[in-house]
Amino acid sequence: MKEWKLQDVERLINQGDMFTLFLYTPICGTCQVAKKMLTVVQELFPTLQMGMCNINYLPQQAQQWSIESVPCLLIIKNGQIHEKIYAFKSVENVFNLVKAYSK
Repeated sequence: MKEWKLQDVERLINQGDMFTLFLYTPICGTCQVAKKMLTVVQELFPTLQMGMCNINYLPQQAQQWSIESVPCLLIIKNGQIHEKIYAFKSVENVFNLVKAYSK
């Protein structure tokens, strides 16, 4: 999963494509586990754009998007946040959530 800058995220939002954005902090152990889960999910959706951003560099967006904690996976489609996932639970759970929106 590639590290994205704010400009990358804004471009995708403006295009209206479906994508996922993983928000994390580098010292968060739970974020590291979630990232490994998302790496598996990304392999199952090779054409889906999936990126990640260190939330420390996006304080205004975190407030605008009402991010409560990290790790957080945003599912964005048609320029709108459709889902905020905080509890990753399992690879299967994340897979099913992403699959539901990728139709």
